[in-house]
Amino acid sequence: MKKNDAIYKEIESLKRTEARFLSKYKEKRDTKLDRLLAEKIPDKLEETLDKAFVKAFRIIFSKGTIIIEKTYPMKKLGDSFDKDAQKLSVYGRRRDLKRFGYRAGGTGVVHTMASTLVGTAMGIVGVGIPDVAVFTSLLLRNIYEISMRYGYDYDTEQERKFVLRIIAASLQYGDRIAAADKEINTLIEIGQIYDEKTVDELIEEAAIAMSRALLYMKFLQGIPIVGAVGGAYDFIYMERIGDYAVLKYRRRFLIDHKKELELEK
Repeated sequence: MKKNDAIYKEIESLKRTEARFLSKYKEKRDTKLDRLLAEKIPDKLEETLDKAFVKAFRIIFSKGTIIIEKTYPMKKLGDSFDKDAQKLSVYGRRRDLKRFGYRAGGTGVVHTMASTLVGTAMGIVGVGIPDVAVFTSLLLRNIYEISMRYGYDYDTEQERKFVLRIIAASLQYGDRIAAADKEINTLIEIGQIYDEKTVDELIEEAAIAMSRALLYMKFLQGIPIVGAVGGAYDFIYMERIGDYAVLKYRRRFLIDHKKELELEK
């Protein structure tokens, strides 16, 4: 199979996978538990959770990235990408393109499990809001590793914007997730440098999206023993955001590779 054929087939496959993801969140369905908790949420909890996520993002971006980097083998990840990229350059087969996705997909499983264990443990002892910093750290660690699997440096202002957009978009529903996804795809096509929003603006958007998604569960997590149920919900959102991150980095990688092939003509 020619290199151009492989890349176009892989892009078409990606589009179908993206469509399935968006369809899954076409509408938000409230559970009986959601409706029950809605009547019990303290008035200021939403605002408190918003601020907690904003603070977590700012602290990690300013001081925590170096610490996160110490928790995974950066050199090994870099060497693995270089090896895969070399095979892709030489052969250009679909199997060579798919290899990046396989590795990135496996990344999320480890971090999702870690988030579940931490969230459940904190829920058992009645810790809700303080868990925000831990959850955010694990979430960013997951996305950082995914970005490295595709050969992208996460520690730049433009990359932070991309990461924050991924988080905010992945937690929307219906027309909102469709619009946010389209905006990300446009930036992938034209380049991240054309993102006019600031990091602070996108931190606010990502924080609010995470706060709204996790509000009920963080409230529940603050209740000893029963909170284990709320902590376990970290798994659901870690997996959801991670799956979407893989899709967007995969799209970015494929589009960049397609542009390289077009320049070689």
